[in-house]
Amino acid sequence: MKTPPEQPAPSLPCRHLRTKRMYIPSLAASALDAESYHDDQSFFWCNKTLSALGHDDDQVHPCVCIPGRSCHET
Repeated sequence: MKTPPEQPAPSLPCRHLRTKRMYIPSLAASALDAESYHDDQSFFWCNKTLSALGHDDDQVHPCVCIPGRSCHET
C-alpha cells in the first residue's frame, strides 16, 4: 500500500494582516485561510500601515503575506 504524499504545511499569514471577516464570530476562525480567498475580492489591510499596502509597499492578501516577505511577522 502506498502512503499518500505529504501536504505542505500551510503558511501562517502575517500577524498584521486584517479583514472584516475577523470581526464576525461565525467567520473568524477561517478568516485568513488562503484557500478560501483564491478568487475572492475581499478587502484586506495591513494593521501596521493601515492600508491595502504592506510596509514593503506591496499589496496585502493571505496568499502573499506569508513567510519570506520582507515585512512578514509571525
